[in-house]
Amino acid sequence: MINKSLAMQERGRKRIPGLTQLLSKRPDMFTLGAWPAYYSKANGARVWDLDGREYLDMSIGGIGACVLGYADEEVDDAVVRAIHDGVASSLNCPEEVELAETLCSLHPWADMARFARGGGEAMSIAVRLARAHTGRDVVAFCGYHGWSDWYLAANLGETTALDGHLIPGLAPAGVPRGLAGTALPFRYNHPEELEAIVARHGGSLAAVVMEPLRSEMPEPGFVEAVRALADKCGAVLIIDEISAGFRYCTGGAHLVLHPVAPDMAVFSKALGNGYAISAIIGRQEVMQSAQKTFLSSTNWTERVGPTAALATIAKHGREKAHEQFIRHGQRIKQGWLEIGERHGFSMHVAGMDAMAHFSFESPDFLAYKAYFVQCMLEQDILASNLCYLMLAHTDADVERYLTACDAAFTRLAEARDAGDLAQRLQGAPAVSGFKRFA
Repeated sequence: MINKSLAMQERGRKRIPGLTQLLSKRPDMFTLGAWPAYYSKANGARVWDLDGREYLDMSIGGIGACVLGYADEEVDDAVVRAIHDGVASSLNCPEEVELAETLCSLHPWADMARFARGGGEAMSIAVRLARAHTGRDVVAFCGYHGWSDWYLAANLGETTALDGHLIPGLAPAGVPRGLAGTALPFRYNHPEELEAIVARHGGSLAAVVMEPLRSEMPEPGFVEAVRALADKCGAVLIIDEISAGFRYCTGGAHLVLHPVAPDMAVFSKALGNGYAISAIIGRQEVMQSAQKTFLSSTNWTERVGPTAALATIAKHGREKAHEQFIRHGQRIKQGWLEIGERHGFSMHVAGMDAMAHFSFESPDFLAYKAYFVQCMLEQDILASNLCYLMLAHTDADVERYLTACDAAFTRLAEARDAGDLAQRLQGAPAVSGFKRFA
């Protein structure tokens, strides 16, 4: 039973619009009424809910932020030392200089860095810098880039413009109508769509923004074409590494996936192993535009974020965490396909090895997903159709997870064959995309 967790959800519903601060952690994204939603403790790859029940977490890994694992001792020890020495004062912390040097050393094309504390605000800073540098307004993008006005403006003229970029249904309510036409989407691996944007808006294009990858690898020539088109019209190329960073190497995924360098790259999530830190790195001529626009915030100067980032980078590099992610991720992907075939499910498996996902090719997918979540919870595993890996996951954890998946798929097949899936659900079917939380 998750009585305390469900009671906390009722309290949260009354006081917090949408229940949570992050769409991806809303319980209705899993199965409302069965997903515990709140935790009392987390360590390694284990999470304890408010009722004291322990789970192996094979779900979203702090939505990709806890790349090493929860409460990593090495990172936490560094943070505790920083706290004891004072997290803020009238002077600046030296750790931000050390972090800037470290990130530029990892990315030799970059000369300078600025820091914030969240991914969305860091992307807004990057776009502001590109606009300040070029004196232009329009941004072309592909992929998911957060909650900010510059991005949601894409849906002002066409409410489905963002649907193919991870989260459908993102409403632009509250975004100034005057921003219509300033954010133009193109699809990944479709350079001809960016070419059409450049042909029509090249003289007003400030930036081209893209993720290094998400569900698919770059096709030969795609990134080179994007770089050439940005150069052709004088736009700034920004790589959003918020999700992909530290999954393929110690640094940005573009270092190993792309033959060309960007003008700026943005990091958050894995950068601090759960502590709030984000970074914008870039070429000097672009980054210096920070001195002709206003970018300033008190909490961007606190000490914990840079300290956590330095400790995370050090351990990630020493342990070669990305090599484990690739090995575990490929094992899980293949396991999903084998289990699905064994139980007669037509499945689609995709995503980065470190952040993989599956779907059933069925109109009842969201009900199947909810029942899968329920079956895994009954085996003391937090799971969804997503699996975000952490260094704390062991080979034994992966095998336990796949064994549990096999048992869950057995029950899914029984429900499918009996035609009584809805009756077996303890909670509600999962939801997809952005919807009002009732």
